[in-house]
Amino acid sequence: MGAGHHHQLYRPGDTVVHRLPPQCKLPAVAAFAVVVVATPRDAFWAFGVYVLLLAAVAALARVPAAFVLRRMVIEVPFVVFALALPIIGLGERVQVLGLSLSAEGLWAAWNILAKATLGVVASILLAATTEPRMMLLGARRLRLPALLVQIAMFMLRYMDVILDEMRRMRVARESRGFVARDVRQLPVLAKSAGALFIRSYERGERVHLAMLSRGYNGSMPIIDDIAAPAASWAVAALLPAAALATAALSWSLA
Repeated sequence: MGAGHHHQLYRPGDTVVHRLPPQCKLPAVAAFAVVVVATPRDAFWAFGVYVLLLAAVAALARVPAAFVLRRMVIEVPFVVFALALPIIGLGERVQVLGLSLSAEGLWAAWNILAKATLGVVASILLAATTEPRMMLLGARRLRLPALLVQIAMFMLRYMDVILDEMRRMRVARESRGFVARDVRQLPVLAKSAGALFIRSYERGERVHLAMLSRGYNGSMPIIDDIAAPAASWAVAALLPAAALATAALSWSLA
């Protein structure tokens, strides 16, 4: 994979967070997410501490708040689901702004929104400070299944190629006067999807044959491996360690 392949979520920089090896950042973010999920839902102050921890990481990485907020749109389905819980929830009802809402549904909505938002923000900061291909190299260093890592690498590499193919097919349809107005155009779109699948499958076969002809034996060579000294692990562990200390205190107070 080329070194210059960047993703829209990645924000180039030369900060302490950017320089951390990916194999250190991945388990740190995963451990932080686990601690957040395990935190009691009524420990409001603990969630405030988690927000401050992520804000500190964003400041160190020089990731603007606007950058994070724009990419939090991925959380919209969780927000819609959470907002529906107080309305459709069962059990005791309470009055909020003139509306009769489920008390348990309100707690469930808060629990989902708070924990999902923290997890999404942590993931955005990880993606903003780590190139996608470096993230996959970090996953490989963490001994994740090599086949899964290779599949993810090829998916990342050829995603833009497939999207370009889709755009060319759309331009070709529109240049012939096609406009998708209603369900009557679905057969044309279905044929386009089938043609795209066949082209992608054939491209995959050609790439695989080309790899075999160059000596591929089931494992990809690592061109630019990154070592992770103990200091890097210690710095990366600061986030989950601080979160764990906060969660432990919230458990003791519960």
